[in-house]
Amino acid sequence: MSSTSIVSSPPKLVVANWKMHGSLLRNQQLIEAYLQGLRSITRAEVVVCVPYPYLAQMTDLLSGTSVAWGAQNVAKYEEGAYTGEVGAQMLKDFGATHVIIGHSERSTAYCESDENIAEKFMMAKRYGLTPILCVGETLLEREAGVMERVVGKQLETIIRLFGGEAFANTIVSYEPIWAIGTGLAASSEQAVAMHEFIRHTVATADKTAAGTVKILYGGSVNPQNAVQLLNQKEIDGALVGRCSLDAEQFIKICQAVPENSVI
Repeated sequence: MSSTSIVSSPPKLVVANWKMHGSLLRNQQLIEAYLQGLRSITRAEVVVCVPYPYLAQMTDLLSGTSVAWGAQNVAKYEEGAYTGEVGAQMLKDFGATHVIIGHSERSTAYCESDENIAEKFMMAKRYGLTPILCVGETLLEREAGVMERVVGKQLETIIRLFGGEAFANTIVSYEPIWAIGTGLAASSEQAVAMHEFIRHTVATADKTAAGTVKILYGGSVNPQNAVQLLNQKEIDGALVGRCSLDAEQFIKICQAVPENSVI
């Protein structure tokens, strides 16, 4: 007779990406609602990535809590005559622990190359920040069946420049560009297949790194699809955009993190 046992699964990571939203008052209200709702949630680790001007506010609101904070971009340079850029050490000065790298809303609008994104990725690592590398394909690329080639190229640029070990203790977020902001998320089957491909790609370069990298799903995550997505063992968490601006919806997404798994 076979038997099943209940085992604890590792906590999953839920990252709030506020994008270009916020005000001092609105942020305070949102964070207070986050903290209230998270009191009863033990299985989700939470990071809030905010616009640069609000990093100081996050140090006031989140210091001493279980919620970490970070930024949505970082310069590939340490310092210098780069007007408008923000360096990794500057983020560290405000307690940031994470930074989003290569989000499609930036890479498309500002024509960032894979090489440019790779340099930002490594700059974050050099300063002890955890990079959240966003990768994904357009609808045309998915319909053409080249989504793995596209995502693979984004990962392999970092591997080629810095080696597979660069992915150790970092985060990759699979964000199908065709899903972002549309309300239409990838199916759990599509997400799992890409997550498996991402981990395999990293493992081919460095097996140890592949065992420590967290792979999140992003792209119109909401309370309804989070239940199915976050219950997939291949999915280590979620990068949440629009729904992170609504405390009730964000808390429901965090509540979707499973308490345990059955084997």
